[in-house]
Amino acid sequence: MLGGHRPAWAGRSPADGGRAVTGQASISRHAPGKLFIAGEYAVVEPGHPAILVAVDRQVSVTVSGSNGVDVVIDSDLCPGGARFQRRGAGLAGLGADDERQALDGLTHVVSAIEVVDGLLAERGLRAPPMHVSIRSRLHRNGTKLGLGSSGAVTVAAVAAVAAYCGMELSPDARFRLAMLATARRGTGSSGGDLAASVWGGWIAYHAPDRAAVLEMAERRGIEETIRAPWPGFGLRRLPPPRGLVLEVGWTGQPASTTSLTGRLGMREWQGSTSQRSFVARSDECVRASIRALERGNDDELLRRVRGARQVLADLDNELRLGIFTSKLTALCDAAEAVGGAAKPSGAGGGDCGIALLDATAKREISQLRAGWSAAGVLPMPIHVQPTEVSAE
Repeated sequence: MLGGHRPAWAGRSPADGGRAVTGQASISRHAPGKLFIAGEYAVVEPGHPAILVAVDRQVSVTVSGSNGVDVVIDSDLCPGGARFQRRGAGLAGLGADDERQALDGLTHVVSAIEVVDGLLAERGLRAPPMHVSIRSRLHRNGTKLGLGSSGAVTVAAVAAVAAYCGMELSPDARFRLAMLATARRGTGSSGGDLAASVWGGWIAYHAPDRAAVLEMAERRGIEETIRAPWPGFGLRRLPPPRGLVLEVGWTGQPASTTSLTGRLGMREWQGSTSQRSFVARSDECVRASIRALERGNDDELLRRVRGARQVLADLDNELRLGIFTSKLTALCDAAEAVGGAAKPSGAGGGDCGIALLDATAKREISQLRAGWSAAGVLPMPIHVQPTEVSAE
């Protein structure tokens, strides 16, 4: 069974009975990807801040009826799809090939469906058979771009499956169900990608204590947990920079956020003087960047983004994480050479980097893009997505 043992918070399973929900007509929901502006790595610690933006590339999830099979999932990244049966509080793959495909590429969607199923079960309802179809613009020829595709597909799947079952979710409920679905697979993710996918635009985000949230769900159930205060969690919208443009470059090298951030869990690092210093420096940089955005001080924001680059570089030098590849270093240096500020976005080790420059400096922006191309970094036509998860 995918999703592990039956958790207490799952409530009654579909097999326990309950009124079956009548599925809606075909329902689609979309969720944008994300970029970190500052605060990655430190935000993994509950209560510590980061700044993120949503991008105008999305994952789309469409849910429709399914004849005879409880759940069918197909994805443009998982040809052939996979079939599942609802067993207890989880989904079990029908056949070895289906289960292997799901474990490799569909676990975020499976977990999202299981959490929505659990919420329905607590309300005495059973989800109908469904076909879940996923299309993503957060990959290039099958290679991820580092734009938070896992978070976006989780948010879109939660929203689409819930809507298909007759539940329109508030942004807060979408985020919390997506966070529960993500935390069930491991508490290492901060959930910042989920928040950006839900609220859009520029946001300041503080991660909740995921272990405490899971424990709450075990004791009190999903319904009560998504309505209760979450320790450490905080979010507010931020105004965009007044006169700066955000440029995005892709290294062409996919990176594993989980493997990189997971190394911060090393016993000798946790609670050390170095760890406390890193988090404190990151927090100060993020808070100063928030103040700069709120005051419309673009020069101060550029200074703080340069500081965020240095904080990450010092962390990389100490722990040898591999955050700064040669291409990401070239990306940052090219931006500095034309008066901008740049840094890796997210865990680093590949994926994307960002640069902020004077929006009126057309010559410098062209020089930056040319410099990136010469260094093997692909300038990406990506902009900030200002809206919440959309519906059709």
